[in-house]
Amino acid sequence: MVDVLLTHSNHLYHDRKQVRKMQPYPPLQTLLAAACLRREGYRVALFDSTFESPEYGFRRALEQYQPRLVAVCEDNFNFLTKMCLLRNRELAFEMARAAAGAGIPVVVNGSDASDHAAEYLGAGFAHVLIGEVEEAIVSVTRCLLETGFGPPPSRANPITDLDALPMPAWDLIDPEPYRRTWLLSHGYFSLNMASSRGCPFHCNWCAKPIWGSNYRCRAPRLVAAEMLELKTRFHPGQLWFADDIFALSPHWTHEFAAAVEAADAQIPFKMQSRCDLMTRDTVADLRRAGCVEVWMGVESGAQSVLDAMDKGTRVHHIYQARQNLRRYGIRACYFLQFGYPGETWTEIERTIALVRETSPDDIGVSVSYPLPGTPFYQMVASELGPKENWADSDDLEMMFQGAFTTHFYRALADALHIEVRHGAAAAGEAWSNVLALRETCVRKSPLWISC
Repeated sequence: MVDVLLTHSNHLYHDRKQVRKMQPYPPLQTLLAAACLRREGYRVALFDSTFESPEYGFRRALEQYQPRLVAVCEDNFNFLTKMCLLRNRELAFEMARAAAGAGIPVVVNGSDASDHAAEYLGAGFAHVLIGEVEEAIVSVTRCLLETGFGPPPSRANPITDLDALPMPAWDLIDPEPYRRTWLLSHGYFSLNMASSRGCPFHCNWCAKPIWGSNYRCRAPRLVAAEMLELKTRFHPGQLWFADDIFALSPHWTHEFAAAVEAADAQIPFKMQSRCDLMTRDTVADLRRAGCVEVWMGVESGAQSVLDAMDKGTRVHHIYQARQNLRRYGIRACYFLQFGYPGETWTEIERTIALVRETSPDDIGVSVSYPLPGTPFYQMVASELGPKENWADSDDLEMMFQGAFTTHFYRALADALHIEVRHGAAAAGEAWSNVLALRETCVRKSPLWISC
């Protein structure tokens, strides 16, 4: 019998795109919450739904552990959690009903729960923990299992001292399914960690229900020490820094590189950042620390679209970042976003030209996705239909009235992926499909309004 059974709703095999990618990561935020509960003396267990279907495995976990409390604690570092996918919500609801049906109180924390608290409460959750989870999960556990006095605060305050957090409870996960999956699919094993929280930039489509815009980072020496711990304990071939913005400060990055070298903690790692932060000095320090791949929120090759998004970057930053990363042998990868209001075929052509001129090593393609709490959502709220969230990360459905159809944007994503990964010759048929769908839109609407 345990005090708290922790779980999450990110099941790999319920997401078509993630099945194709086969890059699963352990639920880092859930492991941190477990570590915080342990520090307060609570007995904890984990049902990791990444590989085992929650519909069946979770009920077995309830019988095995007989918890006094269940916490569906989503991995807030995982971009899939931030996308608020419908299938993940359905799985969370199923687990809530199973726990409540067994007479066990169940609480939840995550981006989607923050946006749709009433729906989660209606599905059987006793409390929705809004904001950062570490202190909130301890508070609600104390309330429900010990004092019985009232609910926890409605929103947890941001944690100001990230260095005071314990190491994630890595012993709760079985690393072997992750290792096998990565080795079979990619030939190496990758693990995840984080050095910071929050993002100080204000892209108007970006939702921040958990971290907000209050950027905080851990001491470089502690990040290096955790890298060394993962290196010696699990022997991964690569790390993924799940920060929204890694290496924001050139000074922090320089100290980080020195700390990694001093500890002999180098592991090849990938990260995400902004193109305007990838200066020559910063890239040099990243390379010293072991960086092999950078994903940048490029979004568009049209300055008018970047300005409309309040992105705060210039197109020339993309070219400079690509050059700096190439100089140090670091893979440059782009996140691209199509369908933002005001984007026409002319702006799309500029993005295609940017990709062809800079030759990124890989790309991720999405369409503009309105999430509650963002200025972009308010801009298009009147155009939203009954479906306001994607089912999974491969959905790519236009949720508002855009310049082109969902089929067009899916075809565009396919063509760009094929060209970047296999060359222009291999993408000929895919581009023909894009142009055919574009012409259909032109005939139906010469003014580039929804077709």
